Amino acid sequence: MPDLTGKRVAIIAGDYVEEPELVGPRDRLRESGAEVLVLSADGSSIQAAEGDVNPTREIEVDGSFDDVDVDSLDAVVVPGGTVNADQLRSDARAQTIVRTIDAAGKPLASICHGPWLLVSAGLVEGRRLTSWSSLQDDVRNAGGSWVDAEVVVDRNLVTSRKPDDVPAFVEALEKLLGTA
Repeated sequence: MPDLTGKRVAIIAGDYVEEPELVGPRDRLRESGAEVLVLSADGSSIQAAEGDVNPTREIEVDGSFDDVDVDSLDAVVVPGGTVNADQLRSDARAQTIVRTIDAAGKPLASICHGPWLLVSAGLVEGRRLTSWSSLQDDVRNAGGSWVDAEVVVDRNLVTSRKPDDVPAFVEALEKLLGTA
């Protein structure tokens, strides 16, 4: 496990986020020494879910999208869950967060349905990525190259398909953070 002490990572999410795709990266990055902030649109706690529709637990957050100084972040994580991702993709502040991180060349990690936000933010064209398989048409229509793989790294972008991929997803993100 790399030492990520001093690294600052934000996880942006909303209700019905796929729990293991938020909790897994959050906990592992914290174990590696990173400061991890969980942010929701309005700063309210998040209703997590499993399998998109089965509520699991409320997840406390550290603030809202408006509270974060994006320039102070070293990376951003966008977990999946269909409802969560659909909310994020239409939130102009979430789009600004991922665009700013990507423009700075900092690690941007997105899993499952999370890449919908990347599509809506205009960050997919010319990129190679993966996601939940139902998003492949969206990725291709946005000019990206979709592949079916556990984890795909394209420059600063890390993507994965589903909760089972979380270990490989976080390992790839940690590697980028460790060299950033």
